[in-house]
Amino acid sequence: MTERLQIGEVSARTELSIKTIRHYDDVGLVTPSARSAGGFRLYTEDDVERLLTIRRMKPLGFTLEEMRELLGALDTLAAPDATPARREQATAYLAECHTRARQACDDLARQLDYAHELTNRLARYR
Repeated sequence: MTERLQIGEVSARTELSIKTIRHYDDVGLVTPSARSAGGFRLYTEDDVERLLTIRRMKPLGFTLEEMRELLGALDTLAAPDATPARREQATAYLAECHTRARQACDDLARQLDYAHELTNRLARYR
């Protein structure tokens, strides 16, 4: 049987607040795979992976709709019955996201370099 995690455990593993995880459920990005008899959200490892994908996209400026589209593309590629046309469309979107993420990494690396330069420059005055 697949292990099911409660929202607090998922929050600890993903470093997302419970409020944020609930919001992603409310907007339909990551719906818990099950509910307990008491109505509590229960998540699988796949759900956690989806949340981690979102967590990685958010600081790079992806919108909720772009996150939804990327998760859909990943689902399409994982589906054995996806048509070749849908697979091609999903692959193209993932390539766009990869390019955008790569550019964000380059931009962040440049900002980090600037921060190091400033820190080193200011350290002379300590």
